[in-house]
Amino acid sequence: MKKSLGQPAPLGFSKQSNLSNFALFSRHADQVILGLFSPGKRTPNQEFPLTRTGDIWHVALENLPENTLYAFRCLGPYDEAKGHLFNTEHWHADPYSKILEVPHEWGSREKSFFSVASTPPPFDWQGVKPPRIPKEKLILYEMHVRGFTQHPSSNVQHPGTFLGLIEKIPYLKSLGINAVELLPVFEFDEVRCKDIQPQTGEPLPNYWGYNTLFFFAPMRRYAAAQDLFAPINEFKTMVRELHRNGIEVILDVVYNHTGEGKEKDYDVNFRGIDNASYYILSAGQYADYTGCGNTFNCNHPIVKDLILDSLRYWTEEMRVDGFRFDLASILTRDENGHPLENPPVILAISALKGVKLIAEAWDAAGLYQVGTFPKWGPWSDWNGKYRDTLRRFIKGTDDQTGALADALTGSQSLFKTTPQSSINFITAHDGYSLRDLVTYQMKHNYENGEMNRDGANQNDNWNCGAEGPTQDPQIAERRERQMRNFLLALFLSQGIPMLLMGDEYGHSRKGNNNPYVQDNDINWQLWNVLEKNEKLITFVSALIAFRKHSPHFQRTTVTTDQDIEWHGTLPNQPDWSPHSRTLAMTLKGKPSLYLAFNAHFHHVVFTLPPNKKWQLLLNTEHDWSENFLTTSGPILSQQIDLAPYTSILAREI
Repeated sequence: MKKSLGQPAPLGFSKQSNLSNFALFSRHADQVILGLFSPGKRTPNQEFPLTRTGDIWHVALENLPENTLYAFRCLGPYDEAKGHLFNTEHWHADPYSKILEVPHEWGSREKSFFSVASTPPPFDWQGVKPPRIPKEKLILYEMHVRGFTQHPSSNVQHPGTFLGLIEKIPYLKSLGINAVELLPVFEFDEVRCKDIQPQTGEPLPNYWGYNTLFFFAPMRRYAAAQDLFAPINEFKTMVRELHRNGIEVILDVVYNHTGEGKEKDYDVNFRGIDNASYYILSAGQYADYTGCGNTFNCNHPIVKDLILDSLRYWTEEMRVDGFRFDLASILTRDENGHPLENPPVILAISALKGVKLIAEAWDAAGLYQVGTFPKWGPWSDWNGKYRDTLRRFIKGTDDQTGALADALTGSQSLFKTTPQSSINFITAHDGYSLRDLVTYQMKHNYENGEMNRDGANQNDNWNCGAEGPTQDPQIAERRERQMRNFLLALFLSQGIPMLLMGDEYGHSRKGNNNPYVQDNDINWQLWNVLEKNEKLITFVSALIAFRKHSPHFQRTTVTTDQDIEWHGTLPNQPDWSPHSRTLAMTLKGKPSLYLAFNAHFHHVVFTLPPNKKWQLLLNTEHDWSENFLTTSGPILSQQIDLAPYTSILAREI
């Protein structure tokens, strides 16, 4: 191979004709060496020093064999006080790697990361175009690629993979889902976890994947085939087939920290290449605003460019439709951790065209920005206040009626221009499932190996009268009713609804509200219980269909007095007092809709608005077999007696 100086751009590996270029950023290195490796070998066959241009090191090789493995060795000072952790003996994978040589088998502990100098072959998109669904029509489904089909009862050909997900597209369509929000699919090390299963002594996995190591490479253990290009090709196949069926793909992305954690001897890439540039440091130690041991220095110019390059790759090459940014408030912090008025990386992300942007607008250090992210562009926020309000009102907490009215109408106290700024959810991957929310008073996280100290202590949950599974029919019925109340409120609120995978059939995590280390039935979709819970699934799909066909819930502007009337138990007399646990509303239109909530522990009589005939569509006191969203319901009298913890929906005729 003939060596030449090469070019400082683009970063990573690139190829033109028979010339392979390698470029790496490192401001503080004194020398950078490129090593070429054979598969399975840990010592290089050849080494080439790189040339420096500014802070970029580069070299070009002519006639490099296809699929050559490579890594970088960065020589420089080891000075913890200054944040320099160079180790002249360690080889580091390219942060811009799109293809990695790593084990294919989930849970393999023989893991090292080598970059592959190769360009993926062209992919046949078969003319399929992205659905481009307007935000007001979105129905989000938060899901885990492995967990969706890993259980044997999924009966798919390729369980736990991108291809396995394709086999369940008909199920997603039957629910009415038109956008999946995938928990992290960037390459991560699932065995890098501190926790031990207390009963067996076995190490637990980092199952959720919020420990990203590479921002361009799809997770190899989510591919069915073992060839080098399988992760890319199978991910693209999944995107194509979801798009073919009118379903968009939103990726949950983790740019706020990396899977290198806080142990300074674990240096896969960023830490050994230029620790002081890539991470936020204080006196040489990691500032931990993430709760994960380190914080990525997102507004450093080179880190900002890396994040933007990653996002463009996933939208342009992999054709995803949008991103949900984990702990997005981190991206507003400067190199000292201070929040910025106009954070460069957020402004740059906001300028991306045709991309849906969702912020988890808080971080682990108390920076809470729900309601302020949309000021930087077309962002939607995970609305934690919506979640808390709905949980409190529906279980019967005082002083929540006004907050409920705000939540149902798009959280206008937070979002002033459009309800699509609010991602409404009751549950998410982090916390209780919907069934557990109404089944457990206390968290039950002992299997996580942290002596039940992990997970949130405040969950606004209520076990409805007994802890855990019960044989008491009254309590069991109350739990089913409360789940129906939550689902009705979720899908009949202004904003964008998000459903957690499994909530449609009442999946239980056995009271574990932080199951990030559980690669088992706690997190897996249990396809063998769907038939048993068919009524709840039908309830969910009917609500989604009703929402889709009702313009009331697809508003793009804020609700005004011209659109809505508020009631209490009497028409036009809402009760906003601290002890109120009732609320009713008329959504004006053709036809008008009447919605009422009773969160009391006793019966309450509601008088319906006069001079109208109302047809019952749904009463959460009854299971699906006695509801009428898809059939002709009974005509209501002027008064209706609502049982405890009950909601109704009626239509003017």
